[in-house]
Amino acid sequence: MLLRRPSSPVEKLLGYRFRKPELLEAALTHRSYAHERGEGQHYERLEFLGDAVLGLLTAEWLFRRHPELPEGELSKRKGFLVSREALARRAEELDLGSRLRLGVGEERSGGREKASLLADVLEAILGAVYLDGGVEPARRLVTDLVEGDVTRRSSTRTDAKTRLQEAVQARGWPLPTYRLVAESGPDHAKSFTVDCVVQGEPLGRGSGRSKKLAEQEAAERALEALEAAPASAPGAGAPVRTDPGFGL
Repeated sequence: MLLRRPSSPVEKLLGYRFRKPELLEAALTHRSYAHERGEGQHYERLEFLGDAVLGLLTAEWLFRRHPELPEGELSKRKGFLVSREALARRAEELDLGSRLRLGVGEERSGGREKASLLADVLEAILGAVYLDGGVEPARRLVTDLVEGDVTRRSSTRTDAKTRLQEAVQARGWPLPTYRLVAESGPDHAKSFTVDCVVQGEPLGRGSGRSKKLAEQEAAERALEALEAAPASAPGAGAPVRTDPGFGL
């Protein structure tokens, strides 16, 4: 009796178990890693396929969800949903950076945090899912990606760094800065600790698997400090503004 292969952490996050796990391994492999080890497979061909699958299935999702919209508005919304920024944000949420197989040079240059690389790898994973299971699992993954982004944009709160920036600008203050105070762990699983500095004062501290995630948490803590400050304290003043959302 054959034992069923346990799902990997990435498969659990995706909600999809590969029949050919080597496809997922290739999607997470950078060209630098493959070349250093004499391997032939890396993510770039899968990214090419995943980009096309993402575009088609996102267009289909918008077409069905918004029968009232003209072509121009559909194109605008599709462009937003498949943008590098949107894909990189979702890749960070899935913690794909820590799963990548990188060459030494790419590792040293901070490849695990590069938005363009993270977006490309997410597209490669989508291509791998399509090859492994066909259009239906790919459609489920794309639906999860776009609906998650729509939910975030439709909420009354934008990301913490944007909200904090708006809050300090409303008070006429300089923009917040972020200061790395600690870094620990091996290269493939680092942890970063960051202070958010407002008006020269550290108002919030955050930690995360990437500097960007640590900065978001630090900004959230700084916002909480501003909102809790009495009127006479530093940081009191105009209320924190919120974003009405993209309206997708």
